[in-house]
Amino acid sequence: MSAHTDNSIFIDADIDLVWSMTNDLESWPTLFTEYASVEILERTDNTFKFRLTMHPDESGTAWSWVSERILDPVNHKVRAYRVETGPFEYMHIEWTYAPEGTGTRMRWVQDFQMRPSAPANDEQMAARINTNTPREMAAIRDKVELAARSAVPVGSAVPEQV
Repeated sequence: MSAHTDNSIFIDADIDLVWSMTNDLESWPTLFTEYASVEILERTDNTFKFRLTMHPDESGTAWSWVSERILDPVNHKVRAYRVETGPFEYMHIEWTYAPEGTGTRMRWVQDFQMRPSAPANDEQMAARINTNTPREMAAIRDKVELAARSAVPVGSAVPEQV
C-alpha cells in the first residue's frame, strides 16, 4: 500500500520570484512555520542534500531527516526524496510551478509509504500532510506576495523623499 497527496495554491507573484524564494533552502526556517533549521550538506549544480529539523511537536520530539532536492529551473519543477527515511519506507515529492493569470500556481505532490512500525499509517499521514500542507502553503503565499508588493519593478523610478 502507498499514499498520495496533491495540494496547490495560487500565489499572486511572478513565477521567478516564487521559484527563487521557495527554493532558497537557507531561508526555509523563516519561510515555513514548521522548520526550525536547515543544514546544507552537499550542493552540486542544481542538486542539494540537506538536513531539515522541525520545531518540536506536541510531545517534544524535534523530527529531523536528510533529503535530496533536484531543481529543474528551466521547467520550474523540483524532485525531492528523503535520504534518511525515518518512519517512511519512502517519500517522493514533486513541486511544480506554472504561470496562472497574474501569478503562479505552486503544486506539491507527495507519494509515500509508512513503515509498519511508524507512529502513523499511510492514511493517517496523508491526513496530516493534507492538513499541514495548505497551512504551510498559505504562510509561504503570504510571505511571497508581501515580497512581490514590496519590490520595485525593474526600470521603475523610485519616488524621491520629500
